[in-house]
Amino acid sequence: MANGDYTAPVADYAFLLKEVFGTDIVARSTEGAMTADDMLDAIEAGGEMASEVFAPLDRNGDVQGAKLVDGNVQTPDGFKEAYATYVEAGWVSAGSPESAGGDGLPSSVQGALSEFWSAANSAFSLAAGLSAGAINSINTYGSQEIKDTYLPKLVSGEWTGTMNLTEPQAGTDLGAITTIARDNGDGSYSISGQKIFITWGDHDVAENIIHLVLARTEGAPEGHRGLSLFVAPKFLLNADGTPGERNNIVTVSLEDKLGIHGSPTAQLQYENATGYLVGELHQGLQGMFVMMNDSRINIGIQGLGIADRAYQRAAEYAAFRVQGPVIGRDAGATIGEHPDVRRLLLSMSSSIHAMRAFSVLVGDMRDRAAEGDNQAIMEFFVPLLKSWATEESVRIASDAIQVHGGMGFIEETGAAQHYRDARITPIYEGTTAIQSNDLVGRKILRDNGKTLQQVLGMVQEQVTALQGIDNPVAQRTAERLGRALGSAVAASQALAGFAQNPRDAFAVSVPLQRLLSLVMGGWMHALIIQATLAHETLTELDEQRLLEADFFGAHHLSEVHSLREIVENGEIV
Repeated sequence: MANGDYTAPVADYAFLLKEVFGTDIVARSTEGAMTADDMLDAIEAGGEMASEVFAPLDRNGDVQGAKLVDGNVQTPDGFKEAYATYVEAGWVSAGSPESAGGDGLPSSVQGALSEFWSAANSAFSLAAGLSAGAINSINTYGSQEIKDTYLPKLVSGEWTGTMNLTEPQAGTDLGAITTIARDNGDGSYSISGQKIFITWGDHDVAENIIHLVLARTEGAPEGHRGLSLFVAPKFLLNADGTPGERNNIVTVSLEDKLGIHGSPTAQLQYENATGYLVGELHQGLQGMFVMMNDSRINIGIQGLGIADRAYQRAAEYAAFRVQGPVIGRDAGATIGEHPDVRRLLLSMSSSIHAMRAFSVLVGDMRDRAAEGDNQAIMEFFVPLLKSWATEESVRIASDAIQVHGGMGFIEETGAAQHYRDARITPIYEGTTAIQSNDLVGRKILRDNGKTLQQVLGMVQEQVTALQGIDNPVAQRTAERLGRALGSAVAASQALAGFAQNPRDAFAVSVPLQRLLSLVMGGWMHALIIQATLAHETLTELDEQRLLEADFFGAHHLSEVHSLREIVENGEIV
């Protein structure tokens, strides 16, 4: 894929939304107000915009990067116009909740669009993802005045949003935040402090930027309990709501990063900047976690998008590159027919399709969070999606370079950019270990494994369903997934046994998280198999789906058993 073209997987999403989960999940989540067929035109249009508008800017964004000039950030050529096209097409409004003034597309559909944007241009896509989180946070915790002031322009896309947490001395440990907010006595606060690693913290694509800032008020309790959430616009608003005087927020520098060069990652200095309280005093983490949870899902999907872009590039290269004789093939066969290159490509595609299906399931659970235990199950899934998809994006992007051989190491082919862009995804919005600490501490140990057992029970139901299908791939997958479930149960029992020594539990939380993610992948392929075999006649695409499911079971699901042994041993001292 030397020209860097991108094809959005529209047909795959049609299959997932309409067939894989046993029903039209769009119709189910909207109580019939929308159907998957209703959404397919929107998904296809989103895919076209990703391919035709965003993807052509990806390479230039990487080479040119964002620049700080005379205190103002300039985004790469074409970004400003592309953002205007995105806004004019109504995509920000489409993905915003109806309660905030948006169209309220189901999360499962938003996930598809998010993958397209991320695959086409991951640096560019981050602006929209952060705005969505800001909208949800303000909509959930903001006063009516705050909502009326900021939501209309955020939802229209005329303004963008950011998340300001990290400080030089306060990364993961938010309790160490020192940014101070002093009450001005008129409903506003003066915010002073430094925030770093602020994605799209300054730019020129929209007329205003609405920062959500964690800070502590004077006399507030120490640690997390003393944090409050504030909204601080780049430009203060005139009486008529239009941007006016610039707030006292200075862009000190932009980070020189390994990847996502087109995304301006800013260091911001607040110098008695004007801000307004969002939610209750000293309850800032509640509002910020709304945004952070959104971001963790979005970053997982970003990893999925980068992985698919890297895979598409590698698959196209392998389809035309001829290098050496190929065992068992005629002369002139391309490298895609070499056994190991074929293995690499199947490894990529089988993981991508499993992760994509899982992302749709997470979206479906989110859309139906009010039903039964769906909220708890969705929250259980979030660290799995974020960690699995982002770690896999790095592996898949690396394997895509390997498929290219020496040419993959050359920037001209574009393969290296995907690896560089992917590498941040397992780090930001909570590292892989932060996700696993959340999974083990809050999602498993806190409820004595109740939600985990529910999830494993859902997987067992699918194993039973496959056992009744007379097909060799179905039978092999049922057997492999059944054994993987046994290892998952044993690993969870080992975890419960570490109650007296928490270090043992948290020393193996990342391996446990990967173990469960792979079980989720096996489950997704089991669902795909059942939906595929329901077709009267199998197409070439159907046969490919069965092949990928079989491969995933043999090459990826089999890792579960070694991970179980790691978990059972706890911390090695």
